Amino acid sequence: MKKNIMEYFVPWLEGIKMYISPHIELAWKNPSLHRMMSNENPLEPSEKVLEAINKYARMGNRYADQGTVVRSKIAEINGLDGPENVMLGNGSSEVYDMIWRSLIVPNQGEEIIQHTPCFGIYKLRAGIVGAKLVSVPMKYEDRQLKFDADAILEAITPKTKIIVIANPNNPTGNFMDHEDFIRIAETGIPFVIDEAYVEFAGLGKSKIGMIANYPNVIITRTLSKAYGLAGLRFGYLLSNKDVVAKISATLIPWNVSTVTMWAALAAFEDTEGLKKRVDFINSQVKYIEESLSDIEGLTIFHSNGNYILFDAKGTGKKGNDVVAYAEKNGIILRPQPEMYGSDGFFRITIGTEEENKMAVKIIREFLTS
Repeated sequence: MKKNIMEYFVPWLEGIKMYISPHIELAWKNPSLHRMMSNENPLEPSEKVLEAINKYARMGNRYADQGTVVRSKIAEINGLDGPENVMLGNGSSEVYDMIWRSLIVPNQGEEIIQHTPCFGIYKLRAGIVGAKLVSVPMKYEDRQLKFDADAILEAITPKTKIIVIANPNNPTGNFMDHEDFIRIAETGIPFVIDEAYVEFAGLGKSKIGMIANYPNVIITRTLSKAYGLAGLRFGYLLSNKDVVAKISATLIPWNVSTVTMWAALAAFEDTEGLKKRVDFINSQVKYIEESLSDIEGLTIFHSNGNYILFDAKGTGKKGNDVVAYAEKNGIILRPQPEMYGSDGFFRITIGTEEENKMAVKIIREFLTS
């Protein structure tokens, strides 16, 4: 008897739908709204990057190479041996997909441990490869969200195949202690450290030095944040060369375009452009945090990224209501799910100087009304 077409699909896709970001869709549909919700960089690409885009767009009729030049540059910046320590991806989201596919046997109960709240892509790609996701919550105490390495280690089972930690964490903006990274790395389990925002605090906060002693450590980064190239889709992985070779076997040929690779190289070489973006974001994080610090009952989580997490429960207001009020007044902020017994969480992405002043005014207006 002929089967229904749906019966041919792998069972772990059941219930999983295409990822759609409603706040990004809203921003594109209504350009009058200010985009302060997706951790984008408010500064457009530098002239050097735009020149590279224009130059290599004219070579759009040619296939890209394997990116040896830009991979060599990344290795040089990070003190690694060479391009064999670097893998490129279509944004770091694709990099996670390739790591997960390389390590997970689908639908066998194999586990990925994540520390929550965290970046939603870990969960999304775990479902696609048929992994079991184990979410270990951070500790919320003394009005701070803290890493809980003990809980992560306790969550390990014989089925654990991957542990992933964002450093600094999204959305909490804080770093985990170095000693805890060592404790987790010592397990030998593939340990993915997401450094999407590390440039805002400087590469001195990176765990890149662990790669030499721990072949199970895999570091991921992106040009979407500090470099301000979210729309170009460029991410990369740093690890032991044998690990890189294994994961690279999953690469879709020409997954990163010629234009994107050379634009990325221009961005890496434009150190003044990076400093300009980092200095601006850090100054605006300080401005927003200081400007709202006197609102009674508002918890502000100091951020090392280009975003700030708030908990408004102490003001008697709900996070979703803050976000709704902001949208009515022209700004898209990011809602957060209820957690740790509080419905007051919301997040703001650093915008332009004008946008940040607007956001401070609107948030203050609503929380103190």
